[in-house]
Amino acid sequence: MTTVTQLKCACETCLCIVSTDDAINKDGKYYCSEGCAEGHQTIKGCQHKGCGC
Repeated sequence: MTTVTQLKCACETCLCIVSTDDAINKDGKYYCSEGCAEGHQTIKGCQHKGCGC
């Protein structure tokens, strides 16, 4: 059995890889930032260098 500890942010346009321990878990999906978790309704981008979401 393999346990996943890192995966891509659930935001479709985001390029970030997140740790399941540090990610924001919303509705069973893992996000790298509040902006991604809220669907970028009020926060543009994720503020991580090199990511253009």
